[in-house]
Amino acid sequence: MPRIFGRRRPTTYLLGEPVSDWPAYAPESERGKALRITEIGEPVLHTPARPVTEFGTPELSRLVDDMFATMDVAEGVGLAAPQVGVDLRVFVYDLTDDAGDRHLGAVVNPVIEVDDDAEPVTEDEGCLSVPGAYAPLERPGAVTLRGVDLRGAPVQLTATGYLARCYIHETQHLDGVLYWDHLTAEQQQDALRQRDKQRADVLANRREIAIELGKRPPEYPKDPAGGR
Repeated sequence: MPRIFGRRRPTTYLLGEPVSDWPAYAPESERGKALRITEIGEPVLHTPARPVTEFGTPELSRLVDDMFATMDVAEGVGLAAPQVGVDLRVFVYDLTDDAGDRHLGAVVNPVIEVDDDAEPVTEDEGCLSVPGAYAPLERPGAVTLRGVDLRGAPVQLTATGYLARCYIHETQHLDGVLYWDHLTAEQQQDALRQRDKQRADVLANRREIAIELGKRPPEYPKDPAGGR
């Protein structure tokens, strides 16, 4: 069928560069194994992560593979290394923006620069480490993200809206800050109530998806590992 005049075809961007024929699940996700996602209250989530100093290693590639697989099993759009228990400054992302464009990649040692001229945006936000809980949260409307890729090559990405929110959320994870930390005390208590009500169903769904994707489901404790 020919392209309809005036209709824009969505694009997939790998670390900001357009690519074609990218699979629904990234190759990293296909290779990786699903890990348990750490939960609010566990020390690794509340401590700044260490910068990566060695690039192009099998260990770093394996970590990113496992993070992609874990993110997909949990139906997330971003995941930071502390969320799989590793205190390194690495995050992965795979999301579709409001224009229908897909953005994915792995960023190492990221730094966020906020565009002060952009209007802030308030939307519901959640976190895979607080399963089932959401709260409205204001975030900057546009950012520039600087870091490196797995081989240590420089990466610079600009983002607005949902993608900017993702970059901020994941980079702050590497500083030991969760979206939960930005909420009021009342919102925090409500988020924990949501978590307590929804957690079992969320984890059961992750287990089903892991099996569907041919992954061994990770084991979670009956109660939240970190309590909080």
